[in-house]
Amino acid sequence: MFGISLGLTVMIIAVSVVTGFKEEIRNKVIGFGAHIQIINFDSNLSFETNPVSEDQDFYPHLDTLEGIEHIQVYATKAGIIKTGDNIEGVVLKGVSTDFNWSFFNKNIMEGTTLSLTDTATSNDILISKYTARRLELKAGDDIAMYFVQDPPRMRRLTIKGIYETSLEEFDRTFAISDIRHIQKLNNWEDDMVSGFEVFISDFDELPQMTALVREKAGFLFTEDGDKLRVINILDKYPQIFDWLELQNINVVVILALMLLVAGFNMVSGLLILILERTNMIGILKALGSNNFSIRKIFLYQSSFLIMRGLFWGNLIGIGLAFLQDQFKFIKLDQASYYIAYAPINLSFTNLLLLNTGTLIITVLMLLIPSMMISRISPEKSIKFN
Repeated sequence: MFGISLGLTVMIIAVSVVTGFKEEIRNKVIGFGAHIQIINFDSNLSFETNPVSEDQDFYPHLDTLEGIEHIQVYATKAGIIKTGDNIEGVVLKGVSTDFNWSFFNKNIMEGTTLSLTDTATSNDILISKYTARRLELKAGDDIAMYFVQDPPRMRRLTIKGIYETSLEEFDRTFAISDIRHIQKLNNWEDDMVSGFEVFISDFDELPQMTALVREKAGFLFTEDGDKLRVINILDKYPQIFDWLELQNINVVVILALMLLVAGFNMVSGLLILILERTNMIGILKALGSNNFSIRKIFLYQSSFLIMRGLFWGNLIGIGLAFLQDQFKFIKLDQASYYIAYAPINLSFTNLLLLNTGTLIITVLMLLIPSMMISRISPEKSIKFN
């Protein structure tokens, strides 16, 4: 029972932490780039993109399709923030009134997010804690941002808020402002944008939803002859998601080791039960019981012990996971893990699979030692007693 409980506890915590870690990192990446982007077909990986018109048949009505939560416009432009003797290169991401601020609201460290309107251009900017620390800035400070173009241009902006996601690659890259600044800097029309960001309700359905968005918007020619292209977050940041998938190897190794430990514990326990009940087995055989019916007695008894072990394993594992989720007493190095604490994702499906798999595998492992019963001779076992 202790072996089963310990094994299941470790498996619940391992699966909860790894799936929680993957979900946290995935949500942070999606917060910066959405699940799906619709961009100009000629755009490359550069942040100086070719514009498209926001006057499209699918915008803003694409979110009425089942599975799509939100669609918003954006624009990006590389620039340099200069303060005294310090400079820092960033990518200014322009957003409009349709921007969903829920991700940045959760990660705001100082100040507030931007308040944008349709009538006036906002001179506020949202920067990361990484950038603020490098440039020794705080919320409310004014900054000068320079853009290398012909001719070079400069914008004076006010820091409205400072965010931190712990994803240093993104924190040191992006600052958020009103999209009108980028439109004016690039001499775009008021309806020109870098592209559209689409959020979906279920990440597991990303391939299907990408195909749906591509059907509605991809490879279409606009009125000015531009062609649209649809890419998802997996295509844009493959290295991050490939790294996250490698975490599954750790889970598989832990599950295999814990199942082996639990299984061998039950095997040894069953052998002890059989040896202690050798006389009883001989008497039952002498009374006419066959091997199969006697094996079922021991398998039922073993299954009962396994179920008790699973009960305590669930109680301890879920309890520890719940405490970590509420109080976050296990801390992590943000520089290495991109998150300040061990995240938890308690899924009913995962718990059901862990319990069912543990029960089935351990019972199957018990079939071999239970065959020892057929080798016990009634006359010898009773005589031995």
